[in-house]
Amino acid sequence: MISRRLAVLLILLATTAFAQLHGPNSSRLHVRLVFSDGRPCSLHAHVVLLSGASSTPIGDSYTGDDGTADFADLTTGNYHLLVSGDGIEETDSGPVEVNAGDAAQSLFVTVRRSGETAVATRNPATVSAVELNIPAGAKRDFDNARTFMAKQNWNKARDELMKAVAAYPQYASAYNNLGVVYARLGDRAHERESLQAAVRLDDHFAAALVNLATMAVVDHNLPEAEPLLNRAAAADPNNVQTLVLLAKVQFARQHWEAAVATCHKVHFVHLGEEPFGHYIAAQALERENRRSDAASELHTFLEEEPTGPRADAVRKEMAAMEARNH
Repeated sequence: MISRRLAVLLILLATTAFAQLHGPNSSRLHVRLVFSDGRPCSLHAHVVLLSGASSTPIGDSYTGDDGTADFADLTTGNYHLLVSGDGIEETDSGPVEVNAGDAAQSLFVTVRRSGETAVATRNPATVSAVELNIPAGAKRDFDNARTFMAKQNWNKARDELMKAVAAYPQYASAYNNLGVVYARLGDRAHERESLQAAVRLDDHFAAALVNLATMAVVDHNLPEAEPLLNRAAAADPNNVQTLVLLAKVQFARQHWEAAVATCHKVHFVHLGEEPFGHYIAAQALERENRRSDAASELHTFLEEEPTGPRADAVRKEMAAMEARNH
């Protein structure tokens, strides 16, 4: 299971051109719903935006076929989202921090189909040998914990996972899920300790690597986040969320060529599923003075996402780019 910090993937690394399209005292939040397999949620879901402090509804929207919704004119503060609809389980995004200085921010929210059980995200090809010999009792404790996690009973989930790792100290998946649980309990020290244990036991465990990297992003420790995400992408190269987060970190660290390469992986592996990679690539290419290539990336973005507020922003950016080139 990937932690809520990734499931609710707040783009802390908002790119500059989108931010220039709005005033300095408000922000636009672009919400994209995805299923646990990374595919867009095509169901028309009801998304309610609430203030973080009082949980007062501020606005609501329905997602389109692309699984997106937008909220404009937001001031700096903490918010959260409630997502509901036919065919999906009701989902609370958890806290969402909006900074009005970043006039356009994007947020991924992972939703589950009705009846879908929360499971540890794991590429079968990367399961380590130590997890092939899990004692029946430890596996039962692990499964019990997953049931409590699905019910958001975090204290009982923690207790069951502690029993699982006590019975089988090499249980990497249990340590990863324990990190997820500690994140929901607000215990960052034990969250980090559990995730580090998972990675020590299985250094190809993509979900645990991403969870650690996301902690580093939240802490603004991008030099730590980038190699963790590179390792996660190598272990699970088809995970679009990992690739997009890696591209954002590479862009923020001014690793232009690496960001472009990662964005191209997003395009070829997930054609049309996440056009925002083309925007990141365009920004990186322009910083390398490869303006024609940057323009091509923006054109591709519009081919994959021709309508909506992000498409409008890209068209304005293309006009600004053409003006800069003359």
